[in-house]
Amino acid sequence: MSFEVSSMALFALAGLTIVTAALLYGWQGWLALKMREAEMESGAFVPSPARDVGDAPAAARIQLADLKERVRRLEAIASGVDL
Repeated sequence: MSFEVSSMALFALAGLTIVTAALLYGWQGWLALKMREAEMESGAFVPSPARDVGDAPAAARIQLADLKERVRRLEAIASGVDL
């Protein structure tokens, strides 16, 4: 009788450990996703060169124009001009 109870307790503990490990793995993945989204929103995200396709100088000019536009908007906000 005691062997059955102790083996059931061990199986329950093993199951709880597996479920806990899976939940922690999922939590870490969710946190990584949210961190990646925050990086993309703040502009700190730098895409890997393997995924960067297209003409690099053209992409750099577009990025530079975008940054200039952001700076222009921020300066307008700082001076109190409504765009």
